Amino acid sequence: MKKLLLIIAIVFAGFALKQIYLANLTDDVSLYGENNNAVDLFDLNDPRIRIVYFGFTRCPDVCPTSLAMLSGAFHQIDDTTLSQFRPIFITLDPERDSPDHSAEYAHYFHKKIEGSSGSLQAVNMLTERYGVTFHKTELKDSALEYTIDHSSYFYFLTPDGTLITKVPHTVTPEPIVKAIMSLSQ
Repeated sequence: MKKLLLIIAIVFAGFALKQIYLANLTDDVSLYGENNNAVDLFDLNDPRIRIVYFGFTRCPDVCPTSLAMLSGAFHQIDDTTLSQFRPIFITLDPERDSPDHSAEYAHYFHKKIEGSSGSLQAVNMLTERYGVTFHKTELKDSALEYTIDHSSYFYFLTPDGTLITKVPHTVTPEPIVKAIMSLSQ
């Protein structure tokens, strides 16, 4: 009987800690998109699965290729299935990428992709949580001054931010389509 009570106590404690962690993460992560409107990544009232991509608008190759593949995947999926997903681009370069600029960049690839920016602290919290690696690299003799070297994945998340799966950088839409179809209801 004592073992059963201990197990129940541990389960409840774990659940409580998760709720506290998620509440703190939600409170500390503020992202903004088009017209500086808040982008609530962890909106529990929105049941859609998030497809999150971390990148930056001045990326010369990886980000545009990845977002083009996401757009290509969306063009292969019916509207009913697509309505179950919420694609969000989060900039890794909030110093240069304003919320409006991030939104405009994301919309260039597909009208459903929300572009967002936030403080570097907010971005760091998210990248640490999902294992995104990135760092600023100075560019000598360039008007850009620096670039952002980063990992490239599509993160599929539940509304509370739990990672379901991730799809690595791809040069065809097929892996993204497969992930979407396997997660759609």
